[in-house]
Amino acid sequence: MPAVSKGDGMRGLAVFISDIRNCKSKEAEIKRINKELANIRSKFKGDKALDGYSKKKYVCKLLFIFLLGHDIDFGHMEAVNLLSSNRYTEKQIGYLFISVLVNSNSELIRLINNAIKNDLASRNPTFMGLALHCIANVGSREMAEAFAGEIPKILVAGDTMDSVKQSAALCLLRLYRTSPDFVPMGDWTSRVVHLLNDQHLGVVTAATSLITTLAQKNPEEFKTSVSLAVSRLSRIVTSASTDLQDYTYYFVPAPWLSVKLLRLLQCYPPPEDAAVRGRLTECLETILNKAQEPPKSKKVQHSNAKNAVLFEAISLIIHHDSEPNLLVRACNQLGQFLQHRETNLRYLALESMCTLASSEFSHEAVKTHIETVINALKTERDVSVRQRAVDLLYAMCDRSNAQQIVAEMLNYLETADYSIREEIVLKVAILAEKYAVDYTWYVDTILNLIRIAGDYVSEEVWYRVIQIVINRDDVQGYAAKTVFEALQAPACHENLVKVGGYILGEFGNLIAGDPRSSPLIQFNLLHSKFHLCSVPTRALLLSTYIKFVNLFPEIKTTIQDVLRSDSQLKNADVELQQRAVEYLRLSTIASTDILATVLEEMPPFPERESSILAKLKKKKGPGTVTDLEEIKKERNSDVNGGTESTAVNASTVSTPSPSADLLGLGAAPLTSSAPPPSSTGSLLVDVFSDSASVVAPLAPGSEDNFASPDLASSEVVSEEPADTVHDADELIHKFVCKNNGVLFENQLLQIGLKSEFRQNLGRMFIFYGNKTSTQFLNFTPTLIFNFFLLNNLSRLNLQTKPVDPTVDGGAQVQQVVNIECISDFMEAPILNIQFRYGGTFQNISVKLPITLNKFFQPTEMASQDFFQRWKQLSNPQQEMQNIFKAKHPMDTEITKAKIIGFGSALLEEVDPNPANFVGAGIIHTKTTQIGCLLRLEPNLQAQMYRLTLRTSKETVSQRLCELLSEQF
Repeated sequence: MPAVSKGDGMRGLAVFISDIRNCKSKEAEIKRINKELANIRSKFKGDKALDGYSKKKYVCKLLFIFLLGHDIDFGHMEAVNLLSSNRYTEKQIGYLFISVLVNSNSELIRLINNAIKNDLASRNPTFMGLALHCIANVGSREMAEAFAGEIPKILVAGDTMDSVKQSAALCLLRLYRTSPDFVPMGDWTSRVVHLLNDQHLGVVTAATSLITTLAQKNPEEFKTSVSLAVSRLSRIVTSASTDLQDYTYYFVPAPWLSVKLLRLLQCYPPPEDAAVRGRLTECLETILNKAQEPPKSKKVQHSNAKNAVLFEAISLIIHHDSEPNLLVRACNQLGQFLQHRETNLRYLALESMCTLASSEFSHEAVKTHIETVINALKTERDVSVRQRAVDLLYAMCDRSNAQQIVAEMLNYLETADYSIREEIVLKVAILAEKYAVDYTWYVDTILNLIRIAGDYVSEEVWYRVIQIVINRDDVQGYAAKTVFEALQAPACHENLVKVGGYILGEFGNLIAGDPRSSPLIQFNLLHSKFHLCSVPTRALLLSTYIKFVNLFPEIKTTIQDVLRSDSQLKNADVELQQRAVEYLRLSTIASTDILATVLEEMPPFPERESSILAKLKKKKGPGTVTDLEEIKKERNSDVNGGTESTAVNASTVSTPSPSADLLGLGAAPLTSSAPPPSSTGSLLVDVFSDSASVVAPLAPGSEDNFASPDLASSEVVSEEPADTVHDADELIHKFVCKNNGVLFENQLLQIGLKSEFRQNLGRMFIFYGNKTSTQFLNFTPTLIFNFFLLNNLSRLNLQTKPVDPTVDGGAQVQQVVNIECISDFMEAPILNIQFRYGGTFQNISVKLPITLNKFFQPTEMASQDFFQRWKQLSNPQQEMQNIFKAKHPMDTEITKAKIIGFGSALLEEVDPNPANFVGAGIIHTKTTQIGCLLRLEPNLQAQMYRLTLRTSKETVSQRLCELLSEQF
């Protein structure tokens, strides 16, 4: 680096900074800054030409003022002039100012690019380094377009110095992350791979970072990097700490490069070449051996560097999953960390062992540490470590240890942190069902689960219990007896009352022979809980009572008295009142045969995948321990008499809603002798049915605990394009009268929108937020036109700019969509997002809320003009009318806001009826303009609306009427 001359101390800058620091108030600081800005401005505008030193000093002062939080609106040209200086310090300050203060839209960008090109062509390594750093710091698409083709040439040129190669590799990496479409793959890709053999380890480290990112997107082009990475890793691992002195960190040779090489190898399967594979195995064995050696230093930096390489090596071993010896050794090494005094190491060991538990080679080795993991569950102070212990117990569970693990989880549940109780409940329910050889144990476990943590037992859990009990004849009598005994406790959780009511209503006759559980005692026991329960549970109990009328005719009069009581027939809740009236009437007029037919025992449920597992996957997110179940093929177990897959694809299994798919069984028809719905029997069938017509008795008004009612909640996890679009119509309607908001959100990703429209043009900003701490890789949003738009491509023109394929944890990236409405259209385009999270492919599709009304321009009209135009549009094809029930409170101000938000002008004092709303506007397209008049007539008494739309085009009237009707 050039020597700094004596004059480069910039005493004037030091004095100015000292003055600022000595200011005793904000006002004094602003006054001093304004004085300095005036002085600098006068110097820049003065007739006397400034020398390089003065320019540098004043530019530095401007930069310092900007960093203090003040706007700088001049001095940019002087900074650009500094770039042409041959003095290092002046050029450095110029580049620094540009990197911080010049945006990509600046008029000076062409001058800046020319200066950068001159420095890159100068072959002066110092100047080249400054230019490359500036390109990387700015990192704009304009920079990528200008230099992405030039930098690879510098990187692979034979006469480029090592320091410049490092900067070039990292600069290219930065440009590829921001604008991958401007970085062309070409001849340089094969040459950049050979940088892994470079003698300078700094170049190798930078090149490895670049190749890893490129290989994730283009694995075939960089396949040759595997053998070179193995060779370089072998040389590092087998070297002594003195061999790589400049890159040895606390006696660990090149730990950062080792980690990067191991991550690069995780982009590919195990090497096919036997020699390369053998060499890689030797490297991994050496790393595991070094972990057993006594530490060469007691400092924490030594152990951190050593363990970083070790954990990355274990990740590669798990990724390959092909060497039994290495997998077992990795498991044993992690087992030693389980009792380490360092909390972070215990956490990482538990997390890695969760993944190891899914391998057929290491599952048994993981199980040997069960006592240590159970002890961690009991003694760990850190809740995150305890949660990883729960995950590991879940992952290592099989038939041989299921009862022990479930028992330990239940014991821990009593004192577990509230934040993880629901997750533990789901896991206990899944394990109890999956590995239940004796279903009496399963029933005992679930009832115990409800007793210990009833508030955290979701409806999916007790739905599943009922499904299994109904499907297995051998457990029905035991279940009835057990729930009867459990209900005798003075305080029972409401979920236990639900399970008890359902099971006794179906199978209470199996225990009625015992005097201690006679029909009257069963009824009195359930009715004693009735007044303490919520409305949905009371509704279920009323259904149980009518079932008792069929099972136990001897207590029919007692039940009728209860149904006839004023508290039922005159209940304030309409659902309870209706059930009481209908059940009482049914029990009075129906013959014994009709009762037996209508109220017969529930038929077996069709075998489907467990909705509990779907809920756990949804709560934990993809790529977690629940996804590892997919790999445990040899441990798939018999559940309810059949082989059940242990993983649930979220695109085929949805979370049950209150009104459909109560047990996660889909809409499969019941194969029973139950009669078709009739005037009296349909409600009774619905009460205990899983069909889509269920009102609420088994799903008492609850909502999915993991889904916001306003946001799409399920994920599509598939290697194929998503074939479901999240809550498509609901999302479109949500954005009809507004332009900004959250379009989609799940555990991983949040998509926000901000859009603006003018005449037939629009611009939409889409913000993708990574809600996790893990990178999204290969992040690719794509706009897809459905069948309608495919046949009418000329109707809507969309132009998008690509986004960075890597989205860091907690980061947000933005995509701009330019929109042009060519002609009127009906359907909205679909936004498809594909990315990899934690090794799992994610595929999400949502409709973009680009609707016809967005191209509305409001038009003010007088009353006479409005009705004159209204009469002109009297052709039946030009009018669309809809009479509908109000979905929201009929508030005048809200209605006005929605009409204005819809895009039309709200015309005051035009309609003779002041309660009505009228609007006018013009739909602008590139080919034509379509006038539109609307009239909304509210009927407060009937809670109804009549909406009339008249336009010069039938399809426009129809579409606008559909969109606006959904807003009220």
